[in-house]
Amino acid sequence: MQAVFNIINSVCERIQTVSDLFWDFPTNLTAYSNIPVLGNFSLAIILLIGSGIYFSVRLRFIQLRKFRRGIEILKSGGKAKSGISPLAAFFLSTAMRVGPGNILGVTGAISVGGPGALLWMWISAFFGMATAYTESTLAQIFKERKGDEYVGGLSFYGRRLLGGSVAAGIFLSLLYIIYAFLCFPAQGFNTISAVGQVAEVLSGREIATNSALYWLSFALLLVLVSLISFGGIRKLTRVTDVIVPVMAVIYVLTVISLLLFNLDRIPWFFYSVFTEAFRPEAVFGGAFGTALSQGVRRGLMSNEAGQGTITMPAAASDAAHPCDQGCVQAIGVFLDTIVICTLTSFVIIMGRVWLTDQASSWFELGKLPKFVASAAELAPGKGFHSVVSLLVSVCFGLFAFSTLLGFLSFTEICANRISERRSFILLIRVLCLLVIAFGGMTSIAGLDLGALWNLSDFANILIAYCNIPLLYLGFRHVLLATRQYERDGGRGYCSKEAGISLPVWDEKLK
Repeated sequence: MQAVFNIINSVCERIQTVSDLFWDFPTNLTAYSNIPVLGNFSLAIILLIGSGIYFSVRLRFIQLRKFRRGIEILKSGGKAKSGISPLAAFFLSTAMRVGPGNILGVTGAISVGGPGALLWMWISAFFGMATAYTESTLAQIFKERKGDEYVGGLSFYGRRLLGGSVAAGIFLSLLYIIYAFLCFPAQGFNTISAVGQVAEVLSGREIATNSALYWLSFALLLVLVSLISFGGIRKLTRVTDVIVPVMAVIYVLTVISLLLFNLDRIPWFFYSVFTEAFRPEAVFGGAFGTALSQGVRRGLMSNEAGQGTITMPAAASDAAHPCDQGCVQAIGVFLDTIVICTLTSFVIIMGRVWLTDQASSWFELGKLPKFVASAAELAPGKGFHSVVSLLVSVCFGLFAFSTLLGFLSFTEICANRISERRSFILLIRVLCLLVIAFGGMTSIAGLDLGALWNLSDFANILIAYCNIPLLYLGFRHVLLATRQYERDGGRGYCSKEAGISLPVWDEKLK
């Protein structure tokens, strides 16, 4: 196991070099980096934030104008005649968005870029809401019916926008499958590790990673993901409808309880975020570009706006109008980054361990231990800290498990887009479970998955580079649908209004 892990880790570290190139180019060129202000902005940041700004302006800041409309759609709940309801689609996409990255990614961003990285997360999320609206509306426009469900997303609208190219659909489906495979091991690792952490807090003693508890958790994880994720979208949403509200409420209440004991630190929190966004402390490298890059990179990794990875749950919704689901998905970005990630940042920044005599040891810790150590600084006593550690571990495990379920389900949808042969689908299922099993086995072996976590950065930017050009290509359809949406009050969308053939939407008017 150790030998296999070392080989994979070595390969991942080499690919990470390529990932950094994608993220940092051309700021890694001396001539460009010396340009005042502009030299701090990589192509990836310009593309991601720039696209969000463009969509925001062209749609007249729809993320603000239709925010209340999105809330109203969520409040209406309801059951869908076909597919799933907008609320269920929201929970499903949130299950994939709100993952371990909301704790690990944010902690990593702040520990490298300083408190100012949070401001850039907020900025990327605000404009990312318009990007999420655009890609989710596009997914709804070009969704297809499969039995009593709707399917769609990146590979579906990519094929339509590229002239019905079968090769384009296959390539984009394969790209998502590879993306999921790169993310599976970390989610399996995190789920098993969280179970062990919960058991340690409850028992008050350290539990060996190769103990019966870890092996039983490993076996149970494989059984559960097989039964839930390979049973169709509706079966999956019955689980995420329960998990998402529970994990969100637990996490929010846990952090708020810490805030209530440290109200005097809140003014310092906002001061450090806004001042260090442009001039970070020397302990964080003192570079504006580092805070900027970390904020945008972790913002994308968390809310996934622009990646196209959340477009499949958006397409599965039985929305009354394509733009309805666009409004809902924009709120998903708000919840993920402006709410959940900010709560994590409260703990890290207000804990301010880097200003104590424990600073050097804190920087040496892993991402989750950094978060727990920061929470310990805010907890009023050892007993309260134990409760907080327990609740954070439960949330961490639910974050990882729900993300894993979403990845599995939509990997199968993409596999069906490539081929519906039973043998091929079975092969993809087996490969999924093997990759997840590798992550679980790594946890049991007590090894570190740092390189695989970093590798997800490469998966994120690679799929974003493929998706964003398609958003520009399809933006005329989104703009036309938005104008009709606002003119007719969200009624009567069909092929005639869109100017293209949309059988699903014509059927809804019958």
